[in-house]
Amino acid sequence: MTTITDTATQFSGVPTATKAPGAMDQNDFLRLMTTQLTTQDPFNPMDNTQMVAQMAQFSQVAGIAEMNQSLKALVEGMGTPGRLTDAASWIGRSVLIASDVAAPGKDGGYAGEIALPDGAESVSISYVDSTGAVVHSEQLGAQPAGTVPFAWNGKNAAGETVATGPLKMVVNATVKGEAATPATATWASVTGIQSPASGGATRLLTALGALSPEEALRLS
Repeated sequence: MTTITDTATQFSGVPTATKAPGAMDQNDFLRLMTTQLTTQDPFNPMDNTQMVAQMAQFSQVAGIAEMNQSLKALVEGMGTPGRLTDAASWIGRSVLIASDVAAPGKDGGYAGEIALPDGAESVSISYVDSTGAVVHSEQLGAQPAGTVPFAWNGKNAAGETVATGPLKMVVNATVKGEAATPATATWASVTGIQSPASGGATRLLTALGALSPEEALRLS
């Protein structure tokens, strides 16, 4: 199963905070120190120890502020709908997507739905592999308008597995005496989620590729 190894990388592009009026950053501090060095009394120069201590203290404070900003962006991103917190709960489940290609589920079977806007006198479905060979076909007979579920366990009549990879669904129907090609949707198991590099939408990883959560017609 594909898992996420580093959820924090998706929030690596943290926006730079705008400096508030009157606030000082490290550049301001360095300019002040440079001015102080160039205008100091040559008979009573600044103590080097104090200068180094001030620079170290300011760098530490600036580092803490940047870390807090990064953590804030991380928390806000994790709470955004459709990101990792929501999509992670889909791992191990199946999504129905509009596609004429089906991938085997956890049980090795293929399943989906056929959309019929009108009743059909006959409906047939063929499962075709990557070489163009038909590995299985079924006659579904007459069907009313609506969605018609289909499923096949990937085995032949002898119980032998004959299909293990994605297959193309070829559906033919006769509607009002004329040939029709209905739309199909297939079930795909979610094996993991993909975190985007910089603030984009999380993708669902399936045997049919990376999908957007919005592409899911239904979740089971």
